[in-house]
Amino acid sequence: METTKKCQQQIQALWPALKGSLAKVYTPCIRKNCAACARGDKHPAWHLAFTHRGRRRCLYVPLALVPAIRQALKNGRQIEELLYRMAPALIQEYRRALGDKTRKARRNTLKS
Repeated sequence: METTKKCQQQIQALWPALKGSLAKVYTPCIRKNCAACARGDKHPAWHLAFTHRGRRRCLYVPLALVPAIRQALKNGRQIEELLYRMAPALIQEYRRALGDKTRKARRNTLKS
């Protein structure tokens, strides 16, 4: 299980992580007499889009959190890539462990 521990350590080093996308959008505000909205200009805002329980969701992200969200999204992409690279080694490791257990179980049944 050395590969598993190595993978866990690398994932922990990349925490916090998110999966989704960050988009800058322009929307009208809620003020009735906004001069910018009256001119047709809209106000910039940041939204985090992600999937939750099979449905697409969007959350408003305050400007102060945009750098942290960007880093978390980058970490999420790195974790996903790490999992894709580690999958073959993890499968071999699990098969080996399962093979050892089934061999021991067969030996015990033969002895009985």
